[in-house]
Amino acid sequence: MDTLRFPIAIIGAGALGLHFAARLAAQGPVAVVARNQERAVALRAGVDIGAQRYLPNVFAPEDAPAADWVLVLVKAADTADAARTARAMAPRGVLSLQNGLTGDVLAAACGAIPADQGITTEGAFRDGARVVPSGAGETLVPPGFEAVAAALVAAGFRARVEPDIAAARLAKLLVNVAINPLAALFRVPNGALLEAPHRVLLDALVDEAWPVLRAAGLQLDADAARTRVHAVATATAGNRASMLQDVLAGRRTEIDAITGTLLAMAAAQGADVPTHRAAFTLVKRLEGGPAAS
Repeated sequence: MDTLRFPIAIIGAGALGLHFAARLAAQGPVAVVARNQERAVALRAGVDIGAQRYLPNVFAPEDAPAADWVLVLVKAADTADAARTARAMAPRGVLSLQNGLTGDVLAAACGAIPADQGITTEGAFRDGARVVPSGAGETLVPPGFEAVAAALVAAGFRARVEPDIAAARLAKLLVNVAINPLAALFRVPNGALLEAPHRVLLDALVDEAWPVLRAAGLQLDADAARTRVHAVATATAGNRASMLQDVLAGRRTEIDAITGTLLAMAAAQGADVPTHRAAFTLVKRLEGGPAAS
């Protein structure tokens, strides 16, 4: 392990991870951990983040340096591997800003190191080799990660500590189960989902998900749930949702971690969510995986 210790490290060199890293690097050193040595070498040549050329301090997982705080921004399926890398970096804490509900997997792999999941509605997507920031959202972190919130605020992000982070995670899941599958299926940016004919399906997904998530602790009434999803789609109107980016790139999506999580909740409650089941099946068909039963 490198003897240099970074104040902040980001595991995940996708569009969103690089967007966060570039902003934070303007305030101080940031380590970026890429998926492998080949990707790390490629990124050392630099990457355009909007109009800015960013030269990251980038490492392969086996070379990851020590860091005070580690942010995890990888695909949900890669959470355990990322957590093991984070644990080896001997941080004060590990914070996930991933889609889905990954906190339990993260905490289990991090052992005694404090680890938890926050949420972010920041947007960014790849346009060729370039990263395009596409929506200034809000980042909420759990108690214990005040230093991370302060660093994000200093870098110009809207960020704060959220005491009831569990309810906030459910609100983010609501947004994700409504926006991500539809954006992927229709291959449109988020804002287009507010227009006909997509708006009908967007609202149907919100209305079906709301009672399930409400029973799990979501603190939004039905009208507020629709308003929340519409507000995020408006604020990130030009963004290509992560599931759309995956479909366009021919990668496995996070449908299991997003809609799959909702389907499991609904099954446990005895609730029927047919529109979500259909969306899950269709996205699975796009990526060539098994459909929902």
